[in-house]
Amino acid sequence: MKKLSSTLLLIIGVMALTSCQGYNRMVEKQEAVTAQWGNVQNAYQRRADLIPNLVNTVKGYATHEQETFTQVTEARAKATQTTVNPENLTAESLQEYQQTQNQLSQALGRLLLIQENYPELKANQNFLALQDELAGTENRISVERNKFNQMAQDYNAYIRKFPQMIYAKWFKFESKAYFEATPESQTAPEVVF
Repeated sequence: MKKLSSTLLLIIGVMALTSCQGYNRMVEKQEAVTAQWGNVQNAYQRRADLIPNLVNTVKGYATHEQETFTQVTEARAKATQTTVNPENLTAESLQEYQQTQNQLSQALGRLLLIQENYPELKANQNFLALQDELAGTENRISVERNKFNQMAQDYNAYIRKFPQMIYAKWFKFESKAYFEATPESQTAPEVVF
């Protein structure tokens, strides 16, 4: 009887220890996802900060392109107002966030096309520098989104494995959503010279 109770206590002790380790690991992975989400938002903020400079540079050359400037300004405002709580990274909230960012990307694309109508703008050093910064920022956004998806995948896989899946349900650790390509990105743009 003593042997049985000590064995039972040992089993309970081992289970308690592994549950603590599993819980702590889930917290670490969840925090890694949250931190990476901060990096994604930082990259988007960098883009939002560059846009007024780009718009003002182009405005100096293209005074009658007011509609495009208005679209860029409105899309930037909407994109900076749309936020996602890192504790609630659902597919729906991430999709809404991504939609506003895509609207901004499209508006920026139209702004950058204005340079075709203004040859002197192509040679303007400020415009070229800002265009390079914007391209670099878009690359940073892509890198940070990829890292976010990797962290979310690592976290999601971890909480779905046994025995963590038991503790994840107990402590309400939920899967995180991923960034996904928009349906429009499935069609390659046509380049015509």
